[in-house]
Amino acid sequence: MIVKEVIGILEELAPLAYAEDFDNVGLLVGDQQNEVSGILVTLDTLENVVDEAIATNCNLIVSFHPIIFGGLKKITGANYVQRIVIKAIQHNISIYSMHTALDNSNQGVNAKICEVLGLANTKILIPQKGTIKKLSTYVPKNDANQLKSHLYEAGAGNIGNYSNCSFTVEGTGSYKANEKANPVKGEIGTIHFEEETKISITFEKAAEKNVIKALLENHPYEEVAYEVITLENTNQNIGMGMYGILANPMTEHEFMEFLKEKMDVKCVRHSNLLGKPIKTVAVLGGSGSFAIGAAKAVNADVFITADLKYHQFYEAEGKILLTDIGHYETEQFTKNLLVDYLTKKIPNFAVRLSESKTNPIKYF
Repeated sequence: MIVKEVIGILEELAPLAYAEDFDNVGLLVGDQQNEVSGILVTLDTLENVVDEAIATNCNLIVSFHPIIFGGLKKITGANYVQRIVIKAIQHNISIYSMHTALDNSNQGVNAKICEVLGLANTKILIPQKGTIKKLSTYVPKNDANQLKSHLYEAGAGNIGNYSNCSFTVEGTGSYKANEKANPVKGEIGTIHFEEETKISITFEKAAEKNVIKALLENHPYEEVAYEVITLENTNQNIGMGMYGILANPMTEHEFMEFLKEKMDVKCVRHSNLLGKPIKTVAVLGGSGSFAIGAAKAVNADVFITADLKYHQFYEAEGKILLTDIGHYETEQFTKNLLVDYLTKKIPNFAVRLSESKTNPIKYF
Protein backbone atom coordinates (compact mmCIF):
# COMPACT_ATOMS: atom_id res chain seq x y z
CA MET A 1 0.00 0.00 0.00
CA ILE A 2 1.27 3.46 -0.90
CA VAL A 3 0.68 6.79 0.87
CA LYS A 4 -1.85 7.89 -1.75
CA GLU A 5 -4.04 4.87 -1.04
CA VAL A 6 -4.04 5.56 2.71
CA ILE A 7 -4.96 9.19 1.99
CA GLY A 8 -7.91 7.99 -0.08
CA ILE A 9 -9.16 5.93 2.86
CA LEU A 10 -8.76 8.85 5.28
CA GLU A 11 -10.60 11.20 2.92
CA GLU A 12 -13.61 8.88 2.98
CA LEU A 13 -13.89 9.75 6.68
CA ALA A 14 -12.87 13.41 6.44
CA PRO A 15 -12.69 14.92 2.93
CA LEU A 16 -10.17 17.76 2.83
CA ALA A 17 -12.73 19.83 0.93
CA TYR A 18 -14.45 20.42 4.27
CA ALA A 19 -11.40 21.77 6.09
CA GLU A 20 -11.57 25.44 7.09
CA ASP A 21 -9.91 27.94 4.74
CA PHE A 22 -7.34 29.00 7.35
CA ASP A 23 -6.14 25.45 7.90
CA ASN A 24 -3.21 23.48 6.47
CA VAL A 25 -4.31 19.90 5.92
CA GLY A 26 -3.35 16.96 3.75
CA LEU A 27 0.09 15.54 3.00
CA LEU A 28 2.53 18.01 4.57
CA VAL A 29 5.74 16.01 4.20
CA GLY A 30 6.58 13.14 1.86
CA ASP A 31 5.73 11.56 -1.48
CA GLN A 32 2.28 10.15 -2.26
CA GLN A 33 3.88 7.26 -4.15
CA ASN A 34 5.99 6.01 -1.23
CA GLU A 35 5.32 2.48 -0.04
CA VAL A 36 3.94 2.46 3.51
CA SER A 37 5.65 0.18 6.02
CA GLY A 38 3.46 1.22 8.95
CA ILE A 39 1.16 4.01 10.14
CA LEU A 40 1.60 5.87 13.43
CA VAL A 41 -1.44 7.86 14.58
CA THR A 42 -0.95 10.87 16.84
CA LEU A 43 -2.66 14.05 17.94
CA ASP A 44 0.47 16.16 17.35
CA THR A 45 3.64 15.49 15.39
CA LEU A 46 6.50 16.31 17.76
CA GLU A 47 10.12 15.20 17.63
CA ASN A 48 9.47 12.35 20.07
CA VAL A 49 6.66 11.16 17.80
CA VAL A 50 9.02 11.07 14.80
CA ASP A 51 11.50 9.14 16.96
CA GLU A 52 8.72 6.71 17.85
CA ALA A 53 7.87 6.29 14.16
CA ILE A 54 11.53 5.49 13.40
CA ALA A 55 11.72 2.98 16.26
CA THR A 56 8.51 1.20 15.21
CA ASN A 57 9.23 1.20 11.45
CA CYS A 58 6.28 3.46 10.66
CA ASN A 59 7.03 5.72 7.71
CA LEU A 60 3.63 7.45 7.64
CA ILE A 61 2.47 9.64 10.53
CA VAL A 62 -1.24 10.47 10.55
CA SER A 63 -1.52 13.53 12.75
CA PHE A 64 -4.63 15.41 13.78
CA HIS A 65 -2.88 18.78 14.16
CA PRO A 66 -0.64 20.02 11.32
CA ILE A 67 3.02 20.46 12.25
CA ILE A 68 3.33 23.05 9.45
CA PHE A 69 0.67 25.69 9.93
CA GLY A 70 2.14 28.93 8.61
CA GLY A 71 4.54 29.18 5.71
CA LEU A 72 8.10 27.87 6.14
CA LYS A 73 10.58 30.31 4.57
CA LYS A 74 13.65 28.49 5.92
CA ILE A 75 14.31 24.94 7.06
CA THR A 76 17.49 25.27 9.13
CA GLY A 77 16.47 23.57 12.37
CA ALA A 78 16.09 26.91 14.14
CA ASN A 79 12.84 25.86 15.88
CA TYR A 80 10.94 22.71 16.77
CA VAL A 81 8.83 22.77 13.59
CA GLN A 82 11.87 22.92 11.33
CA ARG A 83 13.68 20.21 13.30
CA ILE A 84 10.69 17.86 13.02
CA VAL A 85 10.37 18.42 9.27
CA ILE A 86 14.10 17.86 8.76
CA LYS A 87 14.09 14.63 10.77
CA ALA A 88 11.02 13.32 8.95
CA ILE A 89 12.59 14.01 5.55
CA GLN A 90 15.93 12.48 6.59
CA HIS A 91 14.15 9.25 7.56
CA ASN A 92 11.72 9.26 4.60
CA ILE A 93 8.71 9.64 6.88
CA SER A 94 5.53 11.16 5.44
CA ILE A 95 3.24 13.34 7.58
CA TYR A 96 -0.47 13.72 6.87
CA SER A 97 -2.75 16.06 8.83
CA MET A 98 -6.57 16.05 9.03
CA HIS A 99 -7.39 18.77 11.59
CA THR A 100 -10.52 20.79 10.70
CA ALA A 101 -11.51 18.31 7.97
CA LEU A 102 -12.02 15.82 10.80
CA ASP A 103 -13.57 18.52 13.00
CA ASN A 104 -16.25 19.02 10.35
CA SER A 105 -16.91 15.30 9.82
CA ASN A 106 -20.05 13.87 11.40
CA GLN A 107 -17.95 10.84 12.35
CA GLY A 108 -15.01 12.88 13.60
CA VAL A 109 -13.75 14.65 16.70
CA ASN A 110 -17.08 15.77 18.10
CA ALA A 111 -18.88 12.54 17.29
CA LYS A 112 -16.23 10.78 19.38
CA ILE A 113 -16.83 13.12 22.33
CA CYS A 114 -20.57 12.43 22.05
CA GLU A 115 -19.85 8.71 22.02
CA VAL A 116 -17.67 8.93 25.13
CA LEU A 117 -20.39 10.91 26.92
CA GLY A 118 -23.13 8.55 25.72
CA LEU A 119 -25.19 11.26 24.00
CA ALA A 120 -28.17 10.26 21.87
CA ASN A 121 -29.94 11.95 18.93
CA THR A 122 -26.79 13.85 18.02
CA LYS A 123 -26.84 16.66 15.45
CA ILE A 124 -24.32 19.10 13.97
CA LEU A 125 -24.07 22.29 16.01
CA ILE A 126 -22.88 24.67 13.25
CA PRO A 127 -23.55 23.24 9.78
CA GLN A 128 -20.90 24.27 7.26
CA LYS A 129 -22.20 26.54 4.49
CA GLY A 130 -21.66 25.98 0.77
CA THR A 131 -21.26 22.19 0.93
CA ILE A 132 -24.15 21.26 -1.38
CA LYS A 133 -23.85 21.88 -5.12
CA LYS A 134 -26.13 21.31 -8.10
CA LEU A 135 -25.18 20.24 -11.61
CA SER A 136 -27.40 20.96 -14.60
CA THR A 137 -26.56 19.53 -18.00
CA TYR A 138 -28.26 18.80 -21.33
CA VAL A 139 -28.04 15.45 -23.11
CA PRO A 140 -29.84 13.69 -26.02
CA LYS A 141 -32.96 11.95 -24.66
CA ASN A 142 -31.74 8.44 -25.42
CA ASP A 143 -28.47 9.02 -23.51
CA ALA A 144 -29.97 10.54 -20.34
CA ASN A 145 -30.40 7.40 -18.23
CA GLN A 146 -26.91 6.11 -18.95
CA LEU A 147 -25.35 9.47 -18.09
CA LYS A 148 -27.34 9.65 -14.84
CA SER A 149 -26.04 6.21 -13.87
CA HIS A 150 -22.45 7.39 -14.27
CA LEU A 151 -23.16 10.52 -12.21
CA TYR A 152 -24.71 8.42 -9.44
CA GLU A 153 -21.63 6.18 -9.37
CA ALA A 154 -19.44 9.29 -9.05
CA GLY A 155 -21.26 10.38 -5.89
CA ALA A 156 -24.06 12.61 -7.17
CA GLY A 157 -27.73 12.27 -6.35
CA ASN A 158 -27.55 11.46 -2.64
CA ILE A 159 -30.00 13.26 -0.35
CA GLY A 160 -30.06 12.06 3.25
CA ASN A 161 -31.21 8.42 3.26
CA TYR A 162 -31.97 8.47 -0.47
CA SER A 163 -29.73 7.83 -3.48
CA ASN A 164 -30.11 8.13 -7.27
CA CYS A 165 -32.00 11.42 -6.86
CA SER A 166 -32.33 13.70 -9.89
CA PHE A 167 -34.86 15.73 -11.85
CA THR A 168 -35.28 15.81 -15.63
CA VAL A 169 -37.06 18.11 -18.07
CA GLU A 170 -37.39 17.47 -21.79
CA GLY A 171 -36.97 20.15 -24.42
CA THR A 172 -35.24 21.09 -27.66
CA GLY A 173 -31.61 22.16 -27.83
CA SER A 174 -29.90 23.84 -30.76
CA TYR A 175 -26.34 24.44 -31.94
CA LYS A 176 -24.32 25.12 -35.09
CA ALA A 177 -20.91 23.50 -35.47
CA ASN A 178 -18.07 25.45 -37.09
CA GLU A 179 -15.46 24.00 -39.42
CA LYS A 180 -13.19 22.92 -36.56
CA ALA A 181 -15.89 20.92 -34.81
CA ASN A 182 -16.57 17.19 -34.91
CA PRO A 183 -20.26 17.02 -34.03
CA VAL A 184 -21.78 13.76 -32.79
CA LYS A 185 -25.09 14.84 -34.27
CA GLY A 186 -25.82 17.41 -36.97
CA GLU A 187 -23.64 18.82 -39.74
CA ILE A 188 -20.98 21.51 -39.84
CA GLY A 189 -22.33 24.93 -40.72
CA THR A 190 -25.97 24.00 -40.20
CA ILE A 191 -28.13 24.77 -37.16
CA HIS A 192 -29.08 21.46 -35.56
CA PHE A 193 -32.07 20.91 -33.32
CA GLU A 194 -31.96 17.97 -30.89
CA GLU A 195 -34.57 16.57 -28.52
CA GLU A 196 -32.70 16.75 -25.22
CA THR A 197 -33.18 16.01 -21.53
CA LYS A 198 -32.06 18.52 -18.92
CA ILE A 199 -30.65 16.70 -15.90
CA SER A 200 -30.48 18.47 -12.53
CA ILE A 201 -28.66 16.63 -9.78
CA THR A 202 -27.16 17.64 -6.43
CA PHE A 203 -23.91 16.46 -4.86
CA GLU A 204 -21.69 17.25 -1.92
CA LYS A 205 -18.74 19.56 -2.41
CA ALA A 206 -16.20 16.79 -1.80
CA ALA A 207 -17.55 14.81 -4.77
CA GLU A 208 -17.28 17.65 -7.31
CA LYS A 209 -14.06 16.49 -8.97
CA ASN A 210 -15.38 12.96 -9.52
CA VAL A 211 -18.81 14.15 -10.66
CA ILE A 212 -17.42 16.53 -13.29
CA LYS A 213 -14.97 13.88 -14.44
CA ALA A 214 -17.83 11.39 -14.88
CA LEU A 215 -19.86 14.01 -16.77
CA LEU A 216 -17.11 14.89 -19.23
CA GLU A 217 -16.03 11.28 -19.82
CA ASN A 218 -19.54 9.92 -20.41
CA HIS A 219 -21.43 12.75 -22.10
CA PRO A 220 -21.84 12.01 -25.83
CA TYR A 221 -21.30 15.59 -27.04
CA GLU A 222 -17.91 16.93 -28.08
CA GLU A 223 -18.58 20.14 -26.14
CA VAL A 224 -20.51 19.60 -22.92
CA ALA A 225 -22.85 22.35 -21.76
CA TYR A 226 -23.24 22.29 -17.99
CA GLU A 227 -23.65 24.55 -14.97
CA VAL A 228 -22.53 24.02 -11.37
CA ILE A 229 -23.96 26.24 -8.64
CA THR A 230 -23.49 26.27 -4.88
CA LEU A 231 -26.74 25.99 -2.93
CA GLU A 232 -27.72 27.76 0.26
CA ASN A 233 -29.40 24.60 1.58
CA THR A 234 -28.26 23.54 5.04
CA ASN A 235 -26.28 20.31 5.15
CA GLN A 236 -26.83 18.74 8.55
CA ASN A 237 -24.10 16.14 8.01
CA ILE A 238 -21.08 18.47 7.88
CA GLY A 239 -19.98 21.16 10.30
CA MET A 240 -18.41 22.18 13.58
CA GLY A 241 -19.51 20.83 16.95
CA MET A 242 -22.38 18.54 17.86
CA TYR A 243 -25.13 18.36 20.43
CA GLY A 244 -27.17 15.53 21.86
CA ILE A 245 -29.24 14.28 24.76
CA LEU A 246 -28.19 12.50 27.96
CA ALA A 247 -30.09 9.30 28.73
CA ASN A 248 -31.02 10.70 32.12
CA PRO A 249 -30.92 14.33 33.33
CA MET A 250 -28.27 15.17 35.94
CA THR A 251 -27.77 17.96 38.41
CA GLU A 252 -24.92 20.29 37.55
CA HIS A 253 -22.71 18.79 40.25
CA GLU A 254 -23.47 15.25 39.07
CA PHE A 255 -22.69 16.27 35.51
CA MET A 256 -19.37 17.85 36.49
CA GLU A 257 -18.27 14.61 38.17
CA PHE A 258 -19.53 12.63 35.18
CA LEU A 259 -17.64 14.92 32.79
CA LYS A 260 -14.38 14.62 34.73
CA GLU A 261 -14.65 10.84 34.80
CA LYS A 262 -15.60 10.30 31.16
CA MET A 263 -13.16 12.83 29.71
CA ASP A 264 -10.40 11.91 32.16
CA VAL A 265 -9.81 15.44 33.44
CA LYS A 266 -8.88 16.56 36.92
CA CYS A 267 -10.44 20.02 36.79
CA VAL A 268 -13.10 21.93 34.89
CA ARG A 269 -13.18 25.69 34.35
CA HIS A 270 -16.80 26.78 34.17
CA SER A 271 -19.23 29.70 34.28
CA ASN A 272 -21.77 30.25 37.06
CA LEU A 273 -23.87 27.26 37.99
CA LEU A 274 -27.53 27.85 37.15
CA GLY A 275 -29.22 25.37 39.45
CA LYS A 276 -31.06 23.55 36.68
CA PRO A 277 -30.78 19.97 35.38
CA ILE A 278 -28.43 19.04 32.54
CA LYS A 279 -30.11 17.21 29.65
CA THR A 280 -28.97 18.71 26.33
CA VAL A 281 -25.20 18.79 25.88
CA ALA A 282 -23.27 20.68 23.17
CA VAL A 283 -19.63 19.84 22.45
CA LEU A 284 -16.85 21.27 20.30
CA GLY A 285 -13.35 19.86 20.51
CA GLY A 286 -10.50 22.34 20.62
CA SER A 287 -10.95 26.11 20.69
CA GLY A 288 -14.71 26.60 20.61
CA SER A 289 -15.57 30.05 21.93
CA PHE A 290 -17.03 31.00 18.52
CA ALA A 291 -19.80 28.40 19.07
CA ILE A 292 -21.18 29.73 22.37
CA GLY A 293 -24.02 31.48 20.54
CA ALA A 294 -24.83 28.35 18.57
CA ALA A 295 -24.94 26.26 21.76
CA LYS A 296 -27.38 28.74 23.29
CA ALA A 297 -29.45 28.76 20.10
CA VAL A 298 -30.12 25.01 20.33
CA ASN A 299 -31.07 25.43 24.03
CA ALA A 300 -28.15 23.35 25.27
CA ASP A 301 -27.91 23.18 29.04
CA VAL A 302 -24.11 22.89 28.92
CA PHE A 303 -21.38 23.55 26.35
CA ILE A 304 -18.12 21.57 26.56
CA THR A 305 -15.12 23.03 24.77
CA ALA A 306 -11.66 24.52 25.41
CA ASP A 307 -9.55 27.68 25.39
CA LEU A 308 -12.26 30.02 26.70
CA LYS A 309 -10.93 33.43 27.70
CA TYR A 310 -11.92 35.36 30.82
CA HIS A 311 -14.55 37.59 29.23
CA GLN A 312 -16.02 34.79 27.15
CA PHE A 313 -17.39 33.14 30.27
CA TYR A 314 -19.68 36.18 30.62
CA GLU A 315 -21.35 35.11 27.36
CA ALA A 316 -23.17 32.39 29.28
CA GLU A 317 -25.53 35.20 30.36
CA GLY A 318 -27.33 32.93 32.80
CA LYS A 319 -28.65 30.78 29.94
CA ILE A 320 -26.08 28.01 29.67
CA LEU A 321 -23.28 26.38 31.66
CA LEU A 322 -19.96 26.90 29.87
CA THR A 323 -17.23 24.37 30.61
CA ASP A 324 -13.59 24.45 29.53
CA ILE A 325 -11.84 21.11 30.06
CA GLY A 326 -8.66 21.85 28.06
CA HIS A 327 -7.69 21.71 24.39
CA TYR A 328 -5.82 18.41 24.51
CA GLU A 329 -8.47 16.90 26.75
CA THR A 330 -11.33 17.58 24.30
CA GLU A 331 -9.37 16.01 21.43
CA GLN A 332 -7.54 13.21 23.24
CA PHE A 333 -9.77 10.41 21.92
CA THR A 334 -9.34 11.49 18.29
CA LYS A 335 -6.30 9.30 17.72
CA ASN A 336 -8.20 6.29 19.07
CA LEU A 337 -10.97 7.06 16.59
CA LEU A 338 -8.46 7.13 13.72
CA VAL A 339 -6.72 3.91 14.78
CA ASP A 340 -10.07 2.10 15.00
CA TYR A 341 -11.12 3.45 11.61
CA LEU A 342 -7.89 2.54 9.83
CA THR A 343 -7.76 -0.90 11.45
CA LYS A 344 -11.24 -1.69 10.14
CA LYS A 345 -10.45 -0.34 6.69
CA ILE A 346 -7.05 -2.00 6.31
CA PRO A 347 -6.94 -5.00 8.67
CA ASN A 348 -3.69 -6.95 8.98
CA PHE A 349 -1.76 -3.74 8.33
CA ALA A 350 0.56 -2.07 10.84
CA VAL A 351 -1.50 0.75 12.38
CA ARG A 352 -0.17 1.97 15.72
CA LEU A 353 -1.51 4.33 18.36
CA SER A 354 1.27 6.69 19.37
CA GLU A 355 2.38 6.32 22.97
CA SER A 356 4.23 9.64 22.94
CA LYS A 357 2.95 12.38 25.25
CA THR A 358 2.17 15.52 23.28
CA ASN A 359 0.07 17.65 25.65
CA PRO A 360 2.11 20.85 26.19
CA ILE A 361 0.08 21.88 29.24
CA LYS A 362 0.85 20.44 32.66
CA TYR A 363 -1.10 20.76 35.90
CA PHE A 364 0.43 21.18 39.36
